[in-house]
Amino acid sequence: MSLIKHILLSLYLVFCFALVGNAQIRLPHIICDSMILQRNLPLTIWGWASPGEQVVLRFNGKKWSAKTGPDEKWLIKLPAVKAGGPYTMEFSGKNKVVLKDILFGDVWLCAGQSNMVHQLRIHNITYAKDIAAANYPQIRQFWVPTATNLNGPSKDLPKSNWKPATQEGINDFSAVAYFFARKIYEEQRIPIGIINSSVGGTTIEAWTGEDGLKEMEELRKIIERNKDTAAVNKINRLADANQVPPAASADKGLLEPVKWFEPQYQPKGWRKFDIPGFWEDQGMRDLDGVVWFRREIEVPEAMAGVPAFIQMGRIVDADRFYINGTVVGSTGYQYPQRRYTVPAGVLKPGKNILVVRVENSNGKGGFVPDKPYSLEANQQPIDLKGEWQYKVGEAYRPVFRKGPFRIQEQAQPTALYNAMIAPIVQYGIKGILWYQGESNVGNPLAYKKLLPALIQYWRQKFEMPDLPFYYVQLPNYGDMRYQPGESAWALLREAALETLKIPHTGMAVTIDLGEWNDIHPDNKKDVGERLALIAKRWSYGEKNLVYSGPIYKSSAVDGNQIIVNFDHIGSGLKTIDGEALSQFEIAGADRKFVWADAEIKGDQVIVHSPQIEKPMYVRYAWADNPVNPNLYNPENLPASPFRTDR
Repeated sequence: MSLIKHILLSLYLVFCFALVGNAQIRLPHIICDSMILQRNLPLTIWGWASPGEQVVLRFNGKKWSAKTGPDEKWLIKLPAVKAGGPYTMEFSGKNKVVLKDILFGDVWLCAGQSNMVHQLRIHNITYAKDIAAANYPQIRQFWVPTATNLNGPSKDLPKSNWKPATQEGINDFSAVAYFFARKIYEEQRIPIGIINSSVGGTTIEAWTGEDGLKEMEELRKIIERNKDTAAVNKINRLADANQVPPAASADKGLLEPVKWFEPQYQPKGWRKFDIPGFWEDQGMRDLDGVVWFRREIEVPEAMAGVPAFIQMGRIVDADRFYINGTVVGSTGYQYPQRRYTVPAGVLKPGKNILVVRVENSNGKGGFVPDKPYSLEANQQPIDLKGEWQYKVGEAYRPVFRKGPFRIQEQAQPTALYNAMIAPIVQYGIKGILWYQGESNVGNPLAYKKLLPALIQYWRQKFEMPDLPFYYVQLPNYGDMRYQPGESAWALLREAALETLKIPHTGMAVTIDLGEWNDIHPDNKKDVGERLALIAKRWSYGEKNLVYSGPIYKSSAVDGNQIIVNFDHIGSGLKTIDGEALSQFEIAGADRKFVWADAEIKGDQVIVHSPQIEKPMYVRYAWADNPVNPNLYNPENLPASPFRTDR
């Protein structure tokens, strides 16, 4: 070895040893100022420092110490602490870290996909009063940023912080989690911590660790493939190479000398269109592309020169909204409700020109019905439903893809568990709230294995075999069907229903809280409060509380009728609307279901049909979006959908 190389190597080794020797105490991102720790539970506090370093924790007048191992990690076990605070923690070693404003209370891990993600800001019209009144400094949320890991569990979460449910942080709260936490806090009067670890559009497989999926061969193969970074990169390179490059825009509305949104544009050849509605239903067959919509409105003097607010329902897929040539809002995908603020001065007295540019590349494009479409200023509304004009700016050419698709990491099994759950399994929690399933509707039968597997795996990793796991059964969604038929959403709800066999679980039925035209229904308050009912019964000991609607228990054939028994009938059975029972179906041995007559007799439901002489099977609310399922208990909690023909 040359002298120069020897010197460089020596300097490098000295530098490395210096880095190790000067390593600072580092805490997980979730252990930080203003955190809420689980009361009445021995806790693990952990972190990292240089190998062999002695770390001392001073807390509540006492101190504990631990030595860092070769992996640079240290652990300190704290005894259980009652609810209260604020406390301070001081960590010292080669450096000092002080954490302030620590509370002890109950910590709930809230996980799942978009309906657990949805922050209050997205529902700020429905819950404007709740947001304005939020002043709960002892309700706090730790929002876990989206992250993935295909290779194995991560050591830490992405950086975030704890925020209180006060005006400074309330809009960032998961709406479901907030209403759950508020209900519990108002009755228990202890700090409530929410860890929100959820990502829109994700499957349950992505939230389950490797050992939790070991019985599922196809998923196991995918996990092994994904650990091979070179193989993943190869697939992605092939996908990129076969990606059809986007064609240059041919949108006439943007290419003509006078753009179609400009006030001086003179419209020619525009046709009538009724908003709301889809363009495939109004004369534009099989069109994927860009369609422009235009309307002139008269604005009174009192509405001009002041800020205004527009609601344009939901638009499929992307839109850009112009008023008098000024862009006042845009959205890049179909799910958010369009709510745009118009700056003062954009509206003028008299004639105003509204233009919406809509892009759609798959399925029906246009404006979703049964949503608000209005312009409001100075407390005066203008209805935007009704006749507009439209003109096609561009019709996309069909694209035929070759080769593989890119591997989307957050859709891969284990990817979200590894990055967003595994780093906090040592953090003490009271229980888990789960709202997910929409992304698994394509294979609902598999959910009967996947949901129990996730529950078992998380309990194992948190080292709490009885960890409460309360979840949401999917709400009604999609087109209503007026004849009996099959339903993937019903099958997934059945998987949730069957999971109640697992001890220490609870299910919030939401078959009445959905919207046919929105996979993200606005009613998040009742969802959170129904989860709170379950927690109040099982986690907070309210023994006489009715926390569930009727749940199918058993049935028996009696001549030409079927007698159905239920658990959780509360103080009886009733129809919520005072009408006859609806959405019951009956079938004989051929399993050809027909609508049935059903009536409540005492604590039972009697189901029969003159079309079926020898009934064998019964179903209730068996549809993606059943039409007016009205079986409830007197506590106004709905019955879960069910079937007996499994």
